[in-house]
Amino acid sequence: MQSFIRLTLVLITAGSFSVRAESVRDIGKIEVIAENKTLPIRVSANTPELNALALQAFGTHGRYRVVASGFAFDIKFSAVTPTQVRVDITKAPSGTPVASEVVTGSSARNALLKAADVAVAKTNGLGLRGYFAAKLAFINERTGKKEIYTGDLMFGEVKQITRDNSIALNPRWAPDGSRLIYTSFYKSGFPDIFTIDLGSYQRSTFVSFKGTNSGARFSPNGSQVAMILSGEGTPEIYVSNAQGRAVARKTRSDAVKSSPTFSPDGSRLVFASEPGPQLYTMPVSGGAPTRLTSGISGYCAEPDWSRTNPNKIAFTIRVGRNFQIAVYDFSKRASEQVSKAPFDGVEPSWLPDGRHVVYSARTSTTSVISILDTETGKSTPISPKSLGSTLQANVWAP
Repeated sequence: MQSFIRLTLVLITAGSFSVRAESVRDIGKIEVIAENKTLPIRVSANTPELNALALQAFGTHGRYRVVASGFAFDIKFSAVTPTQVRVDITKAPSGTPVASEVVTGSSARNALLKAADVAVAKTNGLGLRGYFAAKLAFINERTGKKEIYTGDLMFGEVKQITRDNSIALNPRWAPDGSRLIYTSFYKSGFPDIFTIDLGSYQRSTFVSFKGTNSGARFSPNGSQVAMILSGEGTPEIYVSNAQGRAVARKTRSDAVKSSPTFSPDGSRLVFASEPGPQLYTMPVSGGAPTRLTSGISGYCAEPDWSRTNPNKIAFTIRVGRNFQIAVYDFSKRASEQVSKAPFDGVEPSWLPDGRHVVYSARTSTTSVISILDTETGKSTPISPKSLGSTLQANVWAP
């Protein structure tokens, strides 16, 4: 396997830095520690399983540094029942109690992740929402075919959702988490759009028109779906109701479009369009698209509009021979490259704090899902090697 470089960049308050590089044979962690911007905490739990999970979760968060001494907060988790975990937070060095709360989940694991979100809310000091209890839908190839799976953010409780024995692509959650919408080739040999109920696992055809049917995504309130259809020639953006009816064409040009995504209030769409591609926005009701003139790259694609921070859109750019993650900020009317890895970074999906994204960290031989802190560039792999190549993760936050 090709050799890559893991970079650990340590920034200190004086502004100097050092870089340690070591040759590794897989996609590794890129750790950025800014001493004046991170919060030192001690994290522990009263069972080995919950302790490992708590350390793993906080290890992905760019706001925190898990340390053994010199911490600002001591965060302790205790299993109470098979579905309840108590979190106790004290401030150091005084030991002053900050919070104590019993959290109920669907399992001890889920309760721990919810309790960790409580700890984030009580300690981060920046108004950030926790993201640990989020769920993922993603594509995995361990059966030899691209199938859809779901799991928690730390890749526990993983379930195979589709058994199409074909190619499934781009799973996207309904806002209430009850179903997924995705593209599959299984039925006709051509890309059609399907939904699958996560309670009954019943699959339904959403749209199956002549040509390609792909890129489907629900609006934030679940009442509409944007998608790409090519039945009339060039791939164009269409919007339907939540049942795949009342399909209406929204764009008309010779340019190829892809990846339509709703704004947080559901009034606008962002999408990628050739040439380039570049990013454009337009009203959901229709009208002339407006280009987001980021000036950051000749290739801008796969946009994801943060539902927590409406000013931010994460997307994929090309930098030289590689792909990286960037963020467009409406308040600045500018884009910034936020990942700088020795491998490709593609397919960003926002976590519910509006600061971190999950993305596919990809080499020529494999792909793993990682969490990226868009403020520091810290990147942490979260999909286990035992799953093999994993990609196209989409986030749902309860």
